[in-house]
Amino acid sequence: MACNRQLHIAIFPWLAFGHLIPNLELAKLIAQKGHKISFISTPRNIDRLPKLPHNLSSSITFVKLSLPHVDNLPENSEATADVPVEKVPYLKIAFDGLQQPLAQFLQASSPDWIIYDFAPHWLPPIAAKLGISRVCFLIFNSWTVCFLGSSSLAIINGDDPRTTPEDFTVPPEWIPFPSNLAYRLHEAKLFLNIAQVNASGLSDLCRTGWAISGCDVFVLRSCFEIESDWIKLIGEIHQKPVVPIGLLPPSIQAINKAEDSSSDNNIWVTISDWFGKQDKESVVYVAFGSEVSLSQEEITELALGLELSGLPFFWVLRKSDESCLNARIFEEKMVGKEIPRDEENGSFTRNEVAKTLRLVILEDEGRICRDKAKEISKIFGDKELHHRYVDTFIGKLLQFSKP
Repeated sequence: MACNRQLHIAIFPWLAFGHLIPNLELAKLIAQKGHKISFISTPRNIDRLPKLPHNLSSSITFVKLSLPHVDNLPENSEATADVPVEKVPYLKIAFDGLQQPLAQFLQASSPDWIIYDFAPHWLPPIAAKLGISRVCFLIFNSWTVCFLGSSSLAIINGDDPRTTPEDFTVPPEWIPFPSNLAYRLHEAKLFLNIAQVNASGLSDLCRTGWAISGCDVFVLRSCFEIESDWIKLIGEIHQKPVVPIGLLPPSIQAINKAEDSSSDNNIWVTISDWFGKQDKESVVYVAFGSEVSLSQEEITELALGLELSGLPFFWVLRKSDESCLNARIFEEKMVGKEIPRDEENGSFTRNEVAKTLRLVILEDEGRICRDKAKEISKIFGDKELHHRYVDTFIGKLLQFSKP
């Protein structure tokens, strides 16, 4: 197959900005290679996305599909950021209501590939019937995917030897190498919630199983430099071609070259000025992902602990439970230290926050963490490396494309 063939790729992310933004970054990188993108989401979500660079505006088409009305879903709610956590299942019901308009768009536009997220369990059969190849793109770390189950079929059917919260406090039996990948007891109790059927009619775990099962290529926002063993294990578990796509670091080019003085750009100018006044390697970055909901008590203790540490900090406070698994692995890699928490309820104190921060940032005992963090930061910041991953991914799409 000719390597210079232009592909038409549809992208359909879940309705959370922690999912929309990485998918948009991927769309930009694919479009830069001369391929056509149809980026599909709801009107408000598309209107809230960063503006495209001028040179890509003709290569990326935004396709707006309106959500149907759903009882119990607040008006104008089109993303997880618009609703409290308990209303997210109703957002999934509305998302499932896009099945018919999406099928109509796919039939009319006939893309070569569609890239989709964990949520649309109904999409793979539709795309297959239309002769459209399918990429399942999960933004989770590969170790999180490995933790979910021993195969996509096992995830779908709930065929898991782990039945109690205590079973999740040890590494899964299908992980063949030493690891501390496990939940604390309070985390395990929360994790079991995603295995329960919610108001949308399906569990999130089941949705993920169907998404993986129905794809031709399984793609992860990851790289071999950080997760080599885990990426290989995913291929063995799910019997799918697995392609790491790099970490998709967001570009700040649009900010630096902005032609307007929007409020978002003014905010970033203020932030940049503040960072410029801080000592090198002195700022603590605090973030928990796009869908994490901290209790007011947790926010208060964390804020007071940060203040008590005496260190400058930058906190991105946004509104899955995978972050705790990330903490296990990064501590295993000696990149950081976990803040001690109560095993039963997960609570932590401001004093433990301050103590752990000072240990990692200031004390001799934390030097190995600082050194390891510097090493791994080079991987995170190596845009050429991550662009090569995208090149490899596009090569796979060309290789597996139907004539």
